[in-house]
Amino acid sequence: MLLGLFAATATQAATPTASTGPAALFPPVAPAAPIASTAAPAPIATADTRAYDRIVDDVVARYRLPGLAVGVVEDGKVAYVRTVGETVAGSGHEITPQTLFKIASNSKAMTTALLGRLVDQGKLRWDDPVTKYLPPFRMHDPWVTANMRVADLLTHSSGLPEGGGDLMLWPEPNAFTRADIIHGLAYIKPGYSFRSQYQYDNLLYVVAGEVAAAAGGAPYETLMRREVFEPLGLSRCQVGAWDRDAVGDVAQPHGREHGRNVVVDADGAQIPAITSAAAGGIRCDLTDMLSWARNWLVPTPAQLAWLSPAQRQVLQSPHMLIPVSAQRRAWDNAHVMAYGYGWRMADVDGQWNVWHTGTLNGMYSMLSLLPDRRSGFVFLINGEADDARTVLGEMLTKHFTAPGEARDANWYADALEREARQRPAAARMPDTSSQRPATAAELAAWTGNYRDPWFGDVALCPRGDQVHFSAAKSPTLAGTVMRLGDRYLVHWDSGNLDAWLDFHPASGKQPVALRMAKLDPQGDFSSDYEDLDFQRTGSCRP
Repeated sequence: MLLGLFAATATQAATPTASTGPAALFPPVAPAAPIASTAAPAPIATADTRAYDRIVDDVVARYRLPGLAVGVVEDGKVAYVRTVGETVAGSGHEITPQTLFKIASNSKAMTTALLGRLVDQGKLRWDDPVTKYLPPFRMHDPWVTANMRVADLLTHSSGLPEGGGDLMLWPEPNAFTRADIIHGLAYIKPGYSFRSQYQYDNLLYVVAGEVAAAAGGAPYETLMRREVFEPLGLSRCQVGAWDRDAVGDVAQPHGREHGRNVVVDADGAQIPAITSAAAGGIRCDLTDMLSWARNWLVPTPAQLAWLSPAQRQVLQSPHMLIPVSAQRRAWDNAHVMAYGYGWRMADVDGQWNVWHTGTLNGMYSMLSLLPDRRSGFVFLINGEADDARTVLGEMLTKHFTAPGEARDANWYADALEREARQRPAAARMPDTSSQRPATAAELAAWTGNYRDPWFGDVALCPRGDQVHFSAAKSPTLAGTVMRLGDRYLVHWDSGNLDAWLDFHPASGKQPVALRMAKLDPQGDFSSDYEDLDFQRTGSCRP
């Protein structure tokens, strides 16, 4: 989900391209309120855009993306804007610089900026204990609860396993509330010791949003609009509930089916407020995301009054080291990588890079800054684009850090495909072609109602001669139990990531237990089935 993993396997031709230059879109930022004007400016870019066009064309052709919006800032000015494809594949509705995309985890930097505003206003301190603002807050370890600071919510070093508890956020829709998350954290067993290492999580950013609400005296969504969107002039950004047709020009997420781009998780006419907003629930267009980027690269005096230099430095300074992968070392000559507050950072070819990515089912984004050059880029994609994002991000970065490099988009794409082929068998998706529905008779010893202390109740009950799995608070996690060899799995009706079901007999006073795991070991870590610990609570109703 947020930061889920999807590999593009496109085979059809790219959608026709629509290009828009930067003229009349991005003015120099004025100091008057709102801080960032949206009035039409004079042209500001003179850069040769052919190199950017080649990068975009190569990535779109390789991955057959349904839609893409990309913009580049050079020395503080918007030098390139390009849009490709459609909001809905086959609809004829072209992507524009005003098309809204889900920015997913790029929302985190907006949440930390909001917290920084509250620190500047004296309403919050980074070292304050979380329980000062949220007395019910509990982690699994009481010592961690007592020592968890506001800052600890932001650095992915809390002890939560990677993606721990994300099943309370995704798949959507579901019935989990922010109060459920604050309650459920106490039952998620740590994967490592507090502050000892980096493991990405989303739940604590939801908690951070509730800390902001408590300190700021208003709901998170209200604060985000009032303290971030409005003063920076991010007029198209949306958070909370809104009307799709009244706002207009909204990209829909896509997946790949039989070589075609098809819409998945389509929006209804009314976009509901979502629990995950502070972690990844904001939507913005390219125009506003470029304004957001320039706020960090070339802030005006008014923007420096909006968020002080001291807080800007705190947000984009290293707070938790991240292991440098072999790929990053080889591709970027990187030596150090770290997480700030809502931002990642590393050295790339000897230059400092501050960035973040965003991933939701069928939506990918990236915002990358080279602060010392006052340059960077942003792009938004409405399709399966894990590898496409990696390749496009690498190519745009190299345009600045290694302009003479001979590697093109296909070189990077081929390298990613070779790496995937070389994974050991244990790290690959198993062959499921021989799976069959499990019978109610063979699962009679295991059917019943089960409960996990943070995820809640599920039913594993006969439906005719088969067995059906359903989750009380997550209605799309419903499907048929299948048998594959000597193991059982659940195949979700909604196309979510399938899961192994491993049953354990009753022992002493312990009832029958159920454990789960991802069928695809490389699958989206937000499908954190491994963190569930179900115990049978009763029999199925007749």
